[in-house]
Amino acid sequence: MSDADLYPRVPARLVLLSLAALWACYFIVASLRGAVMGFDLDWPILSRRLTICIVSMLIMAAVWPLLQLLDRKSGGVRFAIVLIGALPLSLALSIVNDVIFADIEVSAYGSEADAAAVKAGNVRISRDEAGNILVDLPKVPLPPAPPGPLSTGSGTGDETDAAGDAGARDDLPETPAAPREGTGSSAITINTGSALGQDLGRWAAIADTAFGRYFLVLAWVALYFALAKAEEARAAERREGEYRRAAEAAELRSLRYQVNPHFLFNTLNSLSALVMVGRQDDAEEMIQTLSTFYRRSLSGDPTNDLSLVDEIDMQRLYFAIEAVRFPNRLLTHIDIDEAVLDAKVPGMILQPLVENSVKYAVAATQRPVTIAIEARREGGQLVIAVHDDGPGERESGPRLKTEGCGIGLANVRDRLRARYGEAAKITFGSRPEGGFATILRMPLELGHA
Repeated sequence: MSDADLYPRVPARLVLLSLAALWACYFIVASLRGAVMGFDLDWPILSRRLTICIVSMLIMAAVWPLLQLLDRKSGGVRFAIVLIGALPLSLALSIVNDVIFADIEVSAYGSEADAAAVKAGNVRISRDEAGNILVDLPKVPLPPAPPGPLSTGSGTGDETDAAGDAGARDDLPETPAAPREGTGSSAITINTGSALGQDLGRWAAIADTAFGRYFLVLAWVALYFALAKAEEARAAERREGEYRRAAEAAELRSLRYQVNPHFLFNTLNSLSALVMVGRQDDAEEMIQTLSTFYRRSLSGDPTNDLSLVDEIDMQRLYFAIEAVRFPNRLLTHIDIDEAVLDAKVPGMILQPLVENSVKYAVAATQRPVTIAIEARREGGQLVIAVHDDGPGERESGPRLKTEGCGIGLANVRDRLRARYGEAAKITFGSRPEGGFATILRMPLELGHA
């Protein structure tokens, strides 16, 4: 089993795609929000917002390896660490936003001092329904007007003061001055506040942005852990599949190993009978054939499939062994369609069926008995029939569950089920014309496919 199945990880490609999707959605929503509120979708704004999204995505991608360390932590530990760890990350994202938009704010307000004043809250900027920019200025207490120069003349005092004021205004240098109450001067002085106030206003704006980024970070972390859970579920499914295949292989191996001892037990009994009646040559021939049979049957993995032609060759060897016991009673007939010679079947799947025919048909009567093996294709299935023309009595009914020293039909049925599931089927019973037949149906799997 691979390490990926034991310790599943979210693929890097999926992590980057999730981040790209998150910030793409943020870019679209923020741009649409600005358009709805009446702000123009100018390229300087959009380009900087796009830059913020790209830089923020890279910063969050750099945090991904730290999230991997939490994959195998409990839910409570994850929750606590994420809630705390998201704070500095959201603050960093907010600072990125502030730095990238700093020059836009200065150019919009005319100078760094004006931008700082807006951030500090001394000036409030809004728009009216027509789209005009409205600037609300703070009320600044005005100092008392300095006394004007004395004037001599025949006019009244008011006239003298007014003339003196006019002369004084004409002589003053053209510098901005705080407007006095009751005058029509258009000069405006904006109180930008102290440096401390500007810094506090700037950090207040950064904190406000960080608040929004905080929940954005939490949303992505939740998405990441959901992806991690999905990877764990897929890994669990793969492990379950491997365990299931291993169990099926173990069951197949166990059922397959049941065949060889059963066959060997019967063959040794036959050899003993040959030796006892003095048929040493026949016994020697049986031993040689038996050796070839086992060399071929044990050479490969017992759970592997064989081609049908190889399986038929194995049965020919078995017929040769039993022909030594029943030289005049055992007749064979093999009819295999050429289209299925290369079809794959479980190894020695026919052995119990042929052995049953020898045991219950040939050995049970004194007349010649023909055992036939036929195979053909029906649609997408391989159909194999083993039948004989013997007495017709066979292990069936309760005997399938309480077989004596034989395994027969129950073994074949279990092996087909373990190998093909519900796709394979076995049917058996007495033939109307006499004898017994067993028919196997299984998916057709050609070796060259």
